Amino acid sequence: MRCVVWTAALGLLCSGAAQGQTREERVRADRAKILAEGFWIYNDLGRGFAEAKKTGKPMLIVLRCVPCVDCVKLDDDLINSNPKVRPLMEKFVCVRLVSTNGLDLGLFQFDYDQSFAAFLLNADGTIYGRYGTRSHQTYWSDDVSVEGLVKALEKALALHAEYPKNKAALAGKRGPALEFPTPEKYPQLSGKYGPTLDLDGKGIQSCIHCHQIGDAQKQLYRDRRQPMPEKVLFPYPHPKVLGLILDPRECATVLRVEKDSPAAKSGFQPGDVILTLQGQPILSIADVQWVLHQAGAASALKATVRRGPQTLDVSLRLPAGWRQREDLSWRVSTWALRRMALGGLVLETLPDAERPKLGLTGTGMALRVKQVGNWGPHAAAQNAGFRQGDIVVAFDGRTDLPRETDVLAYALNNRKAGESVPVTVLRDGRKVELQLPMQN
Repeated sequence: MRCVVWTAALGLLCSGAAQGQTREERVRADRAKILAEGFWIYNDLGRGFAEAKKTGKPMLIVLRCVPCVDCVKLDDDLINSNPKVRPLMEKFVCVRLVSTNGLDLGLFQFDYDQSFAAFLLNADGTIYGRYGTRSHQTYWSDDVSVEGLVKALEKALALHAEYPKNKAALAGKRGPALEFPTPEKYPQLSGKYGPTLDLDGKGIQSCIHCHQIGDAQKQLYRDRRQPMPEKVLFPYPHPKVLGLILDPRECATVLRVEKDSPAAKSGFQPGDVILTLQGQPILSIADVQWVLHQAGAASALKATVRRGPQTLDVSLRLPAGWRQREDLSWRVSTWALRRMALGGLVLETLPDAERPKLGLTGTGMALRVKQVGNWGPHAAAQNAGFRQGDIVVAFDGRTDLPRETDVLAYALNNRKAGESVPVTVLRDGRKVELQLPMQN
């Protein structure tokens, strides 16, 4: 797991003291601090389940990173200024996991490009809801908030109070079994990592980060020379790809609906409170993402919304290719995809204002090479003659791939490792033809 804006927000990390420490020192200092406080069960899921069964409390299980503090935005003072948070958390058995070694991937399914994920569940493994959303490398306030966390905790407690009467409605919150039960079983990770974090030895080196699970899932298809399913390449779609903008301060309340979007055509309106989606109670944006992730070939999802005094059924339409509206560029796992499909290039869409200066008319493909890798497999494009500042105007004969995401999706599903793809770039006012190697 990499850094996340909620680490300090949950009162789990003193970032000021951590700034001058190494990654290993931060892990050890954080462990000592949490154990001394005694509020959280630290990295011991078995103990957490046992305590929940004993007390009858619901569980709050947080997977989050310790070492990286670069994008911490909410600090202890801010979280402690909200008088509702700690009293609510005291009603849960709170477990903090700082690695995914040995994690039950049948139960803990989430967007593995996250660096923070919270599960609210019953001691028998029934999931009440998820919390934690991300759609940008560092910008977070459109996705999470202290207020939103409070309301998710409150709704989870309400669901727990009704349990097990509502068990059937919650069944869909747990996904199908994955091919490998725990992260270290994936071929890419097998033999390199064990089922437990070596906190008394080399903690950092022994840790399986969240994004490494996603990396391993994608690598599996590449190794098998198979196209990557959309669900693997575009996991946990954000509702904004459908034009549905939710208020991060609420459980799942529509803040606005983008004009002419699928959400608008489906009849959603600002102020709608999404009570259920595909029959599942909704606690947060992350719960909406879960349903979208599991949508499969569905062309519409059934939603129940509260609109003023009314409760209405709304059908959320999913147009063809809707998942591919997502942007992959912010994801940590895209680093590996760039190695496979771009030889280590990082591409950015050329702003419209700059197109005329280069003699580019219309809306054809124009992707600027923002970065060229210079080590190992990430140097393949550099070795093939690509330079920073080149403008990619054609890729394998295609001129209709306007985003880096579109190039990645096309290459990963149409070209195999070992093949070479012709690429046309603009450089110093002239076209240059290059060959880009596809890699494993």
